[in-house]
Amino acid sequence: MNIDTLPGLVDHWADTCPDRVWLRDLRETAEQDVEYTWAEARAEIQAMAAMLESRFGSGERMVVLSRNRPHWFMSDLAVIASGNVTVSMFTTLPGSTAKYILDFTDTKVIFVGETSNWEAVSEVLAEDVTIITLPGVVVPQPHLKWEDLLSQFRGQSPSYECKHDDLMSLVFTSGTTGMPKGVMQTHDSNLIPIRRFIEAFGIRDNPRYFSYLPLSHIAERQIVEFSSLVACGEVNFSESLETLLRDLQRTRPHMFFGPPRIWEQFQQAVIGKFGGKDALAQALDQDEKGIGQLILDGIGLTEVEYCLTAAAPTPPALIHWWDRLGLVLSEGFGQTEAMGLIVSSPNDRRVGSIGKPVGDVEIKLTDEDELAVRATGCTPGYYKQPEKTAELIQDGWYHTGDKARIDEDGFIYITGRVKDYFKTIQGKFVAPPPIEGEFAKNPHAEQQCLLGRGFSKTVMIAVLTDEAGGHDNDMVEQSLRETTEAINSDVEKHARIGAVIVSREPWSIENEVLTPTLKIRREKVEERFGELAERLAREAAEQGALLVHWH
Repeated sequence: MNIDTLPGLVDHWADTCPDRVWLRDLRETAEQDVEYTWAEARAEIQAMAAMLESRFGSGERMVVLSRNRPHWFMSDLAVIASGNVTVSMFTTLPGSTAKYILDFTDTKVIFVGETSNWEAVSEVLAEDVTIITLPGVVVPQPHLKWEDLLSQFRGQSPSYECKHDDLMSLVFTSGTTGMPKGVMQTHDSNLIPIRRFIEAFGIRDNPRYFSYLPLSHIAERQIVEFSSLVACGEVNFSESLETLLRDLQRTRPHMFFGPPRIWEQFQQAVIGKFGGKDALAQALDQDEKGIGQLILDGIGLTEVEYCLTAAAPTPPALIHWWDRLGLVLSEGFGQTEAMGLIVSSPNDRRVGSIGKPVGDVEIKLTDEDELAVRATGCTPGYYKQPEKTAELIQDGWYHTGDKARIDEDGFIYITGRVKDYFKTIQGKFVAPPPIEGEFAKNPHAEQQCLLGRGFSKTVMIAVLTDEAGGHDNDMVEQSLRETTEAINSDVEKHARIGAVIVSREPWSIENEVLTPTLKIRREKVEERFGELAERLAREAAEQGALLVHWH
C-alpha cells in the first residue's frame, strides 16, 4: 500500500477503519443525512476507476463540475486512481472560459453534479466528450449515469498503480490578468504541503471538517479533501449557501477555513442580530467572555481548534474584532502553484502578517522585493506552457508574483502584486493595494480598484454597498470625499487620488469583472472605465480639485 498517493490513503483508512464515516451530505435533519464510510466510498471509487481505465485508459483529462458533495471527492479520486487527470471547474464559470479550459485540456470526460452553469458549459462542450452524471442529477444531453456504471463495475478495481510524482490534476488559476493557466499538480504537491501543515500545528486525529467553499479552488481541496485523507477526518458537506449556518451549527468543525469576505459576513450578521455595533459593544463590555461564547455557539464554532483566513488580505480590525469574541484567526499564504508555505500560528502571530515559513520552506526577497520560495511539494509547472513555467521557477526558486517585506522577527507581510503596481505620468510607481485597503474602510464602499497607469492622477473606481442605495447621494458622495482626502493626506503626491468613479453596476462573476474566486480582474475594470478615468484624471490635475463621477 502506497500512502504517498491519494488513492493509497483511501485504501489505508478503508482497511484500518472501514466502518468510520468519512463523508456526510447534510440534509435538513440528521436522519435524512447521506453518509459514506471509508469502505463504502472506496468501493465506489474503485468501481468507477475500473470503468474509466477500461473505457479511456490512463493519461486523459477529465472534468469535475459540481457543487461540493461526497461524489465530488469520489469522482476526483476515481479519475486519479485510474491514472487519469482531474480538471476542476467552477460551477459559476462563464461559457467562454469553460470552452478555453475544455479545449486546452482536450477533455474526454465530464462528471456533472448540481451546477448553475451547465447550460453555458454544455453549449461549448465538444460532441466527443462523455458526460457522466453524479447520483440524482439529470441533464437533457445523452449521458451515462454514475449509478448504472457503479452497478456494472462494482467489485472491480483499476490495475493502474499510482506513483507519488504522477500528474493527477490540473487546477486553473483565477485569471486576473488574462486567460487562466493550468497548474500541474502531483500527489507530492498536494500531500507534502498538507502534511507539513498538520505537523507544524498539531491537527488532531479524526478531525471534523466542514466543506462549503468551492472544491474547484485548491484551498478547499487541500484543506478539506486532502487533509481528511491524511488525518482520517470526517467531512460534512453543506447543503447550500442558504443552509450554511444551520449546517455549520450541526457540524461544529475542529478546523475551519474562510476568506475575509466570509468572516465579514459573519460579523455583519452578528452585529445585525444585536441591533447594531453600539448594542453589541455594550453587551461585550458587560460580559465579554459570556457574550463571545454565546455568539460562537450560535455560529457553530465553539469546538474549532484552528481557524484560517487566507486567499485575500484580511483587515486587521476584523481580526481584532474576532479576537474579542475569543476566536483566533490565523492568516496564511499559499498559491495554486505552491501551497502550505507560510502560516501564522495561533500562539505566534502578528496581525497583518501572513506569518512565518512552515517546516522546510525557504524564502527570500528579490531585488524588486518579490517574494520567492523554495520548498518540496511545489508544482512542476504550467500545463503546455513551458515559457510561463520558466518565469515561475528560476534556479529552483518559485516566484510568487507578490511583493513583500519581512520584519526584524521574521514575520512576512504582503504589500501587493508585482503586476498591480503601475507608474503614473510622473514615472513613479504606485502600489494600489494599500490605498484600496484604506478606501475600503469607507462604510459605503463594497468594491474598489485603483487605476492610473500613465495618468496625471490616480483614479478610484468604486461599487457601493446595497445599504448605500438607501442614503442620499450627496451624503454618500461627501463621505467618499472625506475618505479620499484622508488617504491623499497620507500618500506621496504622485499617488494621490484625483477622482472617484462610482459604478452603479456591481462587479460580479456574471459580468466577468470578478473571477470565480471573487478577485477583481483589473484588466476588465480598465476596459470598462479606463478612458473615462484617464479623462477625469486629466481634468482633476487641471482643476486642482477632487472629482466624483457617478457612472
